[in-house]
Amino acid sequence: METISPLEHFDVLIVGAGLSGIGAGYHLQQKCPGKSYLILEGRDTIGGTWDLFRYPGIRSDSDMFTLGYSFKPWVEAKAIADGPRILNYVQETATDNGIDKKIRFGHRVKRASWSSQEARWTVEAERRTGEGATEIVRFSCNFLFMCSGYYKYEEGYTPEFLGSQDFAGRIVHPQKWTDDIDYAGKRVVVIGSGATAVTLVPEMAKTAAHVTMLQRSPTYVVARPAEDPLANKLRARLSPGIAYRLIRWRNVLFGMYFFQLSRRKPERVKQLILGGVRIALGPNYDIGTHFTPRYNPWDQRLCLVPDGDLFKAIREKRASVVTNEIDRFTKDGIRLKDGSELEADIIVTATGLNLQVMGGMEVSVDGRTVDFAKTLNYKGMMYSDVPNLASAFGYTNASWTLKCDLTCEYVCRLINYMDRRGYRQCVAHNVDPTVTELPSLDFSSGYVQRAIAKMPKQGSKRPWRLYQNYALDIITLRYGKVDDGVMRYS
Repeated sequence: METISPLEHFDVLIVGAGLSGIGAGYHLQQKCPGKSYLILEGRDTIGGTWDLFRYPGIRSDSDMFTLGYSFKPWVEAKAIADGPRILNYVQETATDNGIDKKIRFGHRVKRASWSSQEARWTVEAERRTGEGATEIVRFSCNFLFMCSGYYKYEEGYTPEFLGSQDFAGRIVHPQKWTDDIDYAGKRVVVIGSGATAVTLVPEMAKTAAHVTMLQRSPTYVVARPAEDPLANKLRARLSPGIAYRLIRWRNVLFGMYFFQLSRRKPERVKQLILGGVRIALGPNYDIGTHFTPRYNPWDQRLCLVPDGDLFKAIREKRASVVTNEIDRFTKDGIRLKDGSELEADIIVTATGLNLQVMGGMEVSVDGRTVDFAKTLNYKGMMYSDVPNLASAFGYTNASWTLKCDLTCEYVCRLINYMDRRGYRQCVAHNVDPTVTELPSLDFSSGYVQRAIAKMPKQGSKRPWRLYQNYALDIITLRYGKVDDGVMRYS
C-alpha cells in the first residue's frame, strides 16, 4: 500500500548522485551559496554509472584530465582510469565538500509537475520502506536539475537471439554483472564491438581459456598509453592544479582537432587509425574484415584501448575476433550464418544500452504532459516551453564532464540572474519560423538510432543547435548573455 508523505521544499532539486549530480551540488554550493538544495538518488550509493557497472575491467574511454571535474585535479598516475578509481574520485568529491549530506538515497523520481501559478515543481519519488513496500515522497522546488544520465539503469539492450533458452551455459549482460560469475579456464564469447566489448575481452582473456569477440561489424579502435608521461612529468614540477589545467587543455584541443580532422578528411584519419592497428597486429592479420568499419571515423564513438591491451590479447592468441552474423544459440554456443559454430561456456551480450529521456520520469507543465520528442533542445541543456528545468548531458565526441561542468555553471548564472531581477520563472521559447528540426544526436550508433524518435530535437541554428564544441560552448555558456531574447523571464 502506497502512503504519501507531506511536502518538503528546496530551492533546487538535483536528480541523480553520479558524476554529474555531485558536480551540480559543488557548483551550486560555490556559486549560489544562499540556495537550499537536495539530491535524490534512486539507488543506495553515490557514483551512478561508476557504481552500477561491475563487469571485469570497467574503465573510462575518456582520459581523466577531461573526465575529471574542472575544480578537482586528477592526481593519480593513470590517465585512463578504472571504474573503482573513478568511483573513489566521485565519492571523495562528495565527502570533501559535504555534498554527501545532501543526498537522499533510495528515492526513485517518478513524476514532476510544474505550476506556473506557484512557479514551482512538485516532484514525486518512490521510496522503499522495506519488505518490498514503497511510499510516495513529495518535494517541491523552484528549479529542477536532471543529472540522471541518459540510459536505463534497470536493464541494458539485448536483442532477441533465437534459441537462447537452448544454451547450456550462462548468458549475462555486462550491466547485470555479479560477483559470482566465474570465467577462469572457460570459453567465453563476447557479443559486441563497442567500448564495453573491447574492455571485457582483454580483461577476461587474462584467466579465461579463450575469449572470442563476436561482432556483426567492426568499430574503429585506437590504442593509447594508460599513463600520460607528460602529465606525470608536469605534476612532478608544478602544483597539481596548474599541471591539471595545462594537460586538460592540451587534451581538449587535441580532441577537438582530431574530431574536426575526422569530419574534414575522413579518409586520412581512417588510414591513420588502421595504420595503428596494422602496427599492433602485424601485416598478416585480416584488418580489412575485423577492424575496418563501414562508416567514417566519429560517425560513431571511437573505442579506446589503453596500452593496446586488446591487440596484445589477440597477438598472444588468448583472444580472437570473429566478424559474422548470428544464426541462433545452440546448447554448446552460437551457430553463425555461415554454418560455423562458436563453442562457449559463457556468453556475454555487450549489445548496448537503452537510452531514455529524463530518467524515465513523467513530466507535466500546468497539467499538460510533456512529450520531449516534440521539444527543441536549448543550449544542450533545457527544453522549449518547459520552465525552470535543465538536464546535464555530456558531449558525444569528448568527455561527458566537460559539458556537464559548463551546464552547471550556466544553471547557476541563470538562477542568480533571476534572483537579481526578481524573476520566478524562465522558459525557452522559439518564435523563429526559420528554425528547422534536426535529430538531437548526429550519430549512427545502434543505441542512438533505436531511441532517436523519443529524444528532443535540436534546431538548425543557435541557441537550439548542438555544436559539440567545448571552446564554442565556453564562449556561449560562460560568457554569453543569459537574456538572449529566446529565454523568457517572468
